[in-house]
Amino acid sequence: MGGAREVQHLVGLLLGTEDDWPRAYQALLGIVAPVRDADGTEHRFATERLTIEPFSLRAKPRTDLVIDRLAYWYYHPREWLKKVALMDGVYLLNSPFTFQSMEKHAAYCAMIRLGLHVPETVLVPYKHPLDNARYAYTAARYNQPFDLDDVARPLGYPLFMKPFDGGGWVGVSRIRNSAELHEAYDASGERLMHLQQSVEGYDVFVRSLSIGPETMVMKFRPDLPMHDRYAVDHGFLDPATGDEVLSVSRVVNSFFRWEFNSCEMLVRDGVVYPIDYANACPDVAITSLHYYFPWAMAALLRWSVYCVVTGRTLRVDTDTARYFEIADRAELSYEEKLAGYRRLSDEHFDTERYAEFCATRLGHVDDLVYEWVGSADFDALLVDTVRATYPPAEHDRFVAHFRGLVGLWVSERAGAS
Repeated sequence: MGGAREVQHLVGLLLGTEDDWPRAYQALLGIVAPVRDADGTEHRFATERLTIEPFSLRAKPRTDLVIDRLAYWYYHPREWLKKVALMDGVYLLNSPFTFQSMEKHAAYCAMIRLGLHVPETVLVPYKHPLDNARYAYTAARYNQPFDLDDVARPLGYPLFMKPFDGGGWVGVSRIRNSAELHEAYDASGERLMHLQQSVEGYDVFVRSLSIGPETMVMKFRPDLPMHDRYAVDHGFLDPATGDEVLSVSRVVNSFFRWEFNSCEMLVRDGVVYPIDYANACPDVAITSLHYYFPWAMAALLRWSVYCVVTGRTLRVDTDTARYFEIADRAELSYEEKLAGYRRLSDEHFDTERYAEFCATRLGHVDDLVYEWVGSADFDALLVDTVRATYPPAEHDRFVAHFRGLVGLWVSERAGAS
């Protein structure tokens, strides 16, 4: 009798400046195998940090799946991703097609169309003319004059001015009065900006990180330094609100075909207000996630393995009409519509099949991550990351800080075993 059939998969990492989570992911993917599928085939995995170079449109890629953290701003690898998705069936986290076309402006529009509680938002024209020979003629003939104060008045102060396409909080201003409104608008230059109503007096700021069908809902404190923004708090939302936050996160992702994304929401008096939910490169740094970093690595490991082992097909098209059919049913309440969207999301992410696969094929992942996070290799990664992130005078402080938070996760995990 021959041995079990083996299949080798290559996962490509398209990276910029990050080194912490890629090292963690590569180490864990290297020890998770073999994963045996329903037919008895053993699947093994390797990773490669992809480089940027000329490519033929007919060249065959070696990768089965690519985790992309670069193409949202670097166009050459973005076009390579489009090519390997369209021509070669390579699975992508995330799809460059919708992240290029469905930036924050389109995301706001779509979620308003679905009936989510997006704050009132207005798009205003560029402050300074575009560098285009046709602009002056077009603007003189068709651009209507407007009073910025008149536009802002119905929104009320304070309000936020933010770039229509987002980008790591760059260019976001909290506007308290007319003088600050004009100052921020004058400084916006050729950036196209939204004015958005502020949700004042909110009870909690929520940030949820989703990887495939898994979501971690976290209490976020945006006014604190990055290393303190994610609070370790397991009971800050009541069950119904927590489930709504989770549903909104997954519905956003399935609607746009985003599988590695973070969403930001404000909760006030039990109402969930989505304010930011298009993040092509969501934060997974150990120096910000700390306590939640092991979960993120386990979820990324499970979802990527599931996709390549089951031969999951990347969807480059969307099902907007199916969502809008639910949205247009006037007899449905907000809760009923959200439940309908959630069913479509579960269908897209194969949630039930994924849970079964994880239970039967990847049940060892949590223990594997637990053991690795408690190892000397992980501690070396943490120390290297701190040294690369903070000035020398702060190394000891931050090594102790992150060791303490990750150590809390380890001790809780040990107590739950």
